[in-house]
Amino acid sequence: MTQNCPSGATRAEAEAFLAAHPQIQAIDILLHDSNGIGRGKIIRRHELMSVFEGGRHLPISILGLDIVGEDVHETGLIWDAGDGDLRAWPVPGTLVPLHGTEPARAEMFLGQYHLDGTPMLSDPRHALARQVEALTERGLYPSAAFELEFFLLDPERDAMGRVQPARDVLDGRFSAKTEVYSVDQLIGMQPLFTDIYAGAAAAGITAETLISEYAPGQYELTLKYRDDVLTAADDLVRLKRIVRAQARRHGVVACFMAKPIADYAGSGMHLHVSLRDAGGRNVFAEAPGAGWTETIRHALGGLKQTMGESMLVFAPHANSWRRFASQSYAPVSPSWGVNNRSVALRIPAGDLRARRIEHRPSGVDANPYLVAATVLAGIRKGLDERIDPGPETTGNAYEAETGDMPRDWRAAIEAATGSAFLKDALGAEMHRTFTAVKAAEYARVARTIADVDYDLYLHRV
Repeated sequence: MTQNCPSGATRAEAEAFLAAHPQIQAIDILLHDSNGIGRGKIIRRHELMSVFEGGRHLPISILGLDIVGEDVHETGLIWDAGDGDLRAWPVPGTLVPLHGTEPARAEMFLGQYHLDGTPMLSDPRHALARQVEALTERGLYPSAAFELEFFLLDPERDAMGRVQPARDVLDGRFSAKTEVYSVDQLIGMQPLFTDIYAGAAAAGITAETLISEYAPGQYELTLKYRDDVLTAADDLVRLKRIVRAQARRHGVVACFMAKPIADYAGSGMHLHVSLRDAGGRNVFAEAPGAGWTETIRHALGGLKQTMGESMLVFAPHANSWRRFASQSYAPVSPSWGVNNRSVALRIPAGDLRARRIEHRPSGVDANPYLVAATVLAGIRKGLDERIDPGPETTGNAYEAETGDMPRDWRAAIEAATGSAFLKDALGAEMHRTFTAVKAAEYARVARTIADVDYDLYLHRV
């Protein structure tokens, strides 16, 4: 029996897609958990229409899993709910073909709903939708784009067991040097990047500038600005999946750890964000020579004030915190400035009409839906309370006061768990789920004996 789809997806979308892509034999259907990991099923072509007509039953526990897919009972989403099924529905506009698959497959994102059609609020995408709606009620419409930094690594470790940069897929050439902004380094990976761009195009994503970043084997892809923040977050999670799949096809490993190589910079996931009014005007943009608008100043103030209690969203894993070494191009203080890459909140130089805030604390390992939700909530708080951001940081922000920024993962978990702001930003259910998952992951790491323990203590104490 056909039911009303609460996500707004229609049969017509599925019918048009199947007609346009007769070669598609299967579809990956993905629901994203608190870590941003896509979990779901691969269905056959003939099953697609039923998903649009009646949704797909998936266990509620999918949203209460840790990074390795283990149940976290403290979320309340496992036995407290009888590990029952809820109904996942297609996210409109996310059904796209996958490049280079054999046999041909497609991909579609899902949103989780209760059986009565109300949103299941431990779904990260719903958390972001809440914040977009809250700004829309003020007559403000957020636009955004993410930057994707990542490493391409060799499948084999070096003689010391450490990860190493991948050899060029073009001719096998190897470099362990930084190679920042090296165009020749990009050319060596061109066959892989050609497939990544093709995969992005097939998915309706405009991937733009490609950069050899500031570490051996590190690269950056930028994405076209979106008027819809939800679509910008969809772009990022989809592009990560494209990069990983195409790298695997070319025999290399795409790595989205925040800090895979100890002596070099880690990988960020900068979020560029601005606000439009009902007429489409960028309300962050000042008139020439007029100075900053109150809107952008208050937005900066809100983001500064809430950064410390939000850091668990921006740096959610044990490895995330290795990225925040001084002078490593990762911000360590709640600072703002213009055309300054050492600050956490950067206003890029350029066209006033494109005035925006570049939010820089997040690692590429963070969940973009939760990052965007938290950033929008911080902006909204700043506007509502007219928070002054204080003076601009000029020069080296690594030397600025860190304020109430947590020093490590455990402190970030404690700050996030007790934060009324973050509970509002994510919603009570998503906040409980996210912090419970992080506490469980912390316990897993804390009881694991690392190799460095044996190196330092085995024969000495």
